Amino acid sequence: MTIVEVPLFEFDTLVDPAVDEVPDARLTAPLPAWAARLAVFDLETTGIDVDTSRVVTANVTLLDDAGAPARRHDWLADPGVEIPEQATAVHGVTTERARAEGRPAAEVVGEIVAALRAAFDDGYSLVVYNAPYDLTLLHREALRHGVAPLEGPLPVVDPLVIDKQIDRYRKGKRTLTASAEHYGVSLTDAHDAGADAIAAGLVARAIAVQYSAELDLSPTELHEQQIAWHDAQCDSFEDYMRRVRDPSFTARRGWPEVPLRA
Repeated sequence: MTIVEVPLFEFDTLVDPAVDEVPDARLTAPLPAWAARLAVFDLETTGIDVDTSRVVTANVTLLDDAGAPARRHDWLADPGVEIPEQATAVHGVTTERARAEGRPAAEVVGEIVAALRAAFDDGYSLVVYNAPYDLTLLHREALRHGVAPLEGPLPVVDPLVIDKQIDRYRKGKRTLTASAEHYGVSLTDAHDAGADAIAAGLVARAIAVQYSAELDLSPTELHEQQIAWHDAQCDSFEDYMRRVRDPSFTARRGWPEVPLRA
């Protein structure tokens, strides 16, 4: 298969500022260096397996200095396969709609990769909630469609990993919806790629404000820390699963991308 580089990407201009409310505390609070320029990214897909699932919808948004959306782009793809009912129940996109309104998956995947590459080149840190899911799935889709993938994306900000590290003993779920509620971020349309991406960015900023001293790091320093934190979190999860469910359980590791299976 021939791997091709995709052309430079131009973001759409934003948008209605009333779509996404930004809490006042996020507007003026000093932020660590890693939170100064944030792009956000989310996928909605056909399933949970990063190696086989396909992109259905996607969003990449650039946040301004106050955390409000400044420029964004949204995609609807025809994944080329049936969208399972379970996936449609989550994000609302049916196979019929994707085929009628979606663009070819190869074009969409190429543009997503180009948008993320442009954000990195422009000095943004990329916020992805549960990064190994979205970034690994995008990587596999790029290989599937002959698109040159992002290699070693950096710097990435994963609010899930950071929250688990910085507030490790808090009880309850750590889903995006739960974390948004905990940090006072509005998320009114969960599992819409744009709403989820922007909410993840605001959760990241809220964490940056609340824990500015503990997280006073450069983007690269935070990225490297998250690699270690995620690995330790995998150790903990693996130990738990072996004790209570399956003595042979092995966590699949890798942050911000999971390596290809051998």
